[in-house]
Amino acid sequence: MDFQLTSDQRDLQQGVRALLAGRFDRTALRALADAPEGPVLDRELWRELGAAGFFALRLPESEGGVGLGLPEAVLAFEEAGRALLPGPLVATHLAAGEVEGAATGATVVTAVDPGGLVPWLDASDVVRGDTARAVPVRSVDPLTPLHRTPTAPESPDPVAVLLTAAEQLGSAARSCETAVRYAGERAQFGQPIGAFQAVKHLCAQMLVRTELARAAVYAAAVTADPAEITGAALLADEAAVLGARDCLQVHGGMGFTWESDVHLHLKRAWLRAELGPSAGGVEEAWAAAL
Repeated sequence: MDFQLTSDQRDLQQGVRALLAGRFDRTALRALADAPEGPVLDRELWRELGAAGFFALRLPESEGGVGLGLPEAVLAFEEAGRALLPGPLVATHLAAGEVEGAATGATVVTAVDPGGLVPWLDASDVVRGDTARAVPVRSVDPLTPLHRTPTAPESPDPVAVLLTAAEQLGSAARSCETAVRYAGERAQFGQPIGAFQAVKHLCAQMLVRTELARAAVYAAAVTADPAEITGAALLADEAAVLGARDCLQVHGGMGFTWESDVHLHLKRAWLRAELGPSAGGVEEAWAAAL
């Protein structure tokens, strides 16, 4: 059995990465994070994503979609996580074929998560779920405005959980790469800090967590088994949160500054971990499946 990505899957992955690098690079990321009025959803970028098939990846070709599967969607969302792309990406993707304009990016869709949090409520055209009593709450992530509502769905959509895990995986990989690069550039006592054993261990742990999560997320995308999805989500959350934390540790005092991007990955990882089922709930679901 061949577990490697196909050439088409690699092309898709590289295409999404190139699109985001060109339209949402670090300059755009920092401009959004530093905006005094708060983050504003880029509608033009949203439509470009729609034109590229990002939201319609799993929609059949007969319905105007790309006709690919869940594994390809996971690869695309992994790249979105690497870039810290803001907006209700998962909800809009899941609404393709059900909400007019969602597949093309003309309509922005958000949804109430199982914990009652609603990201990007004011910027969305369609809200899936009851938000009649939603109130704004302060978000730990400066790139994700939030509301909270007392009415929430009883259980999460497994596909939403998996795509969020894919975003976490992308963020974990980016944190690991950032830490390794900085460890090779920053010098202390006449040598790169990456030569010190403690820093080597931190980077190695980040890589192990990331690759373990990658294997679980990719496998769950193939099987679409709810139990495997919950396990993948647990590993991806851990890889993203602990990876960003360790990346910050490698950066030392510089990692705590607003100018560094490390804190943005940590805050988004924290938020994503809260938007889905709780870690305790995931563990219970996984234990019940076993």
